[in-house]
Amino acid sequence: MDLVERFLRYVQVETTSDESTEVTPSTPTQMAFAKMLKQELIDLKFEEVVLDELGYLYATLPANTDKKVPTVGFIAHMDTAPDASGKNVKPRIVKNYDGKDIPLNADTVMQTNYFPELLNHVGEDLIVTDGTTLLGADDKAGIAEIISAMIYLREHPEIEHGKIRMAFNPDEEIGMGAHHFNVELFGCDWAYTMDGGEVGELEFENFNAASARITFHGTNVHPGTAKGKMVNAALLAMEFAEQLPEEERPESTEGYEGFYHLTGMSGSVEEAQLSYIIRDHNRELFEARKKNILAIAENINAQYPGRCEVMMKDQYYNMLEKVQEADEENRKKNLPGIIELAKQAILDAGVAPKVQPIRGGTDGAQLSFKGLPCPNIFAGGMNMHGRFEYVPIQSMEKAMMTVVNICKLIAK
Repeated sequence: MDLVERFLRYVQVETTSDESTEVTPSTPTQMAFAKMLKQELIDLKFEEVVLDELGYLYATLPANTDKKVPTVGFIAHMDTAPDASGKNVKPRIVKNYDGKDIPLNADTVMQTNYFPELLNHVGEDLIVTDGTTLLGADDKAGIAEIISAMIYLREHPEIEHGKIRMAFNPDEEIGMGAHHFNVELFGCDWAYTMDGGEVGELEFENFNAASARITFHGTNVHPGTAKGKMVNAALLAMEFAEQLPEEERPESTEGYEGFYHLTGMSGSVEEAQLSYIIRDHNRELFEARKKNILAIAENINAQYPGRCEVMMKDQYYNMLEKVQEADEENRKKNLPGIIELAKQAILDAGVAPKVQPIRGGTDGAQLSFKGLPCPNIFAGGMNMHGRFEYVPIQSMEKAMMTVVNICKLIAK
């Protein structure tokens, strides 16, 4: 079975995650897929194949050299995003793409004026949806690429490599992918998530992230006799929102710029709530943003005592500091830096590395702070989380060879 055949088989298995279930994995279909993958890895005669009760799957390609080589790992997630249906996925290959709009079905056309990135892949073979579901390249492309790379290495024993670990986890799309990841069992010096998008992408900087829920307590009386008595919680919520800078919203920021993002609101005179996510690449600016939220709440409470309550929680941090620490440790041991290694591996696959910050987070960010430095490498998927998702076969092949090249370079 080749890379493409493996991928096409995987995407036809439903694995949508669901944050409302509060169990791990969040859906039974993910565990069913994990069991399917486990049996496949056993049939392929990989070693140390372990599937735990929470749906985390681990496996090993043993070293083929006596050299002392660091153990590297590759990680991809099994779930697909709940933003669009992942059931009854019907992938189709558009061979030798001609640069024109792509009809997905009678009513749905993927247009180049909406998706100009398509034109970067003229002449390539694109795997698309039928316009009714997502595709699942995020991140079944990553799974297929990792397993295919391990098979390639085993079929080419002339390529020396150390012990290589694979891991496939559930629930990344609902922010829970790294929560139960067994870093100690995985046993790697460092790892890479194969979960990026466009060919060449390499990401090792992400947002610091927090969530905030602000609750406003009002006093409701009949509006005819409300003077001097009513406190309208909904209006307090509006007052709070107006004190955050308009130019620091997601729709007004890019690159390394952080933001406050209002994700939900509800309210009445008696009680109102605002939900925010807070993001910044810079840790000091991130802490300043959180303090600003608290300061606005204090201002409202100074005017209306006890009316504003803030619950704030850190979610994840910028992996950059942990990646830099790992690079420094590697230099002390005369080993290559994990970022320089990935850049060279991408170059050796015939692609120019595209280093960019992640305006979000990855499992790798959380894993980096659990002791496993873990940058993110492209898997090739585009327009993810929706019915216009597609992946060029050539991008998947280059991602697979990037994995091979990393293993080869480490052994050198």
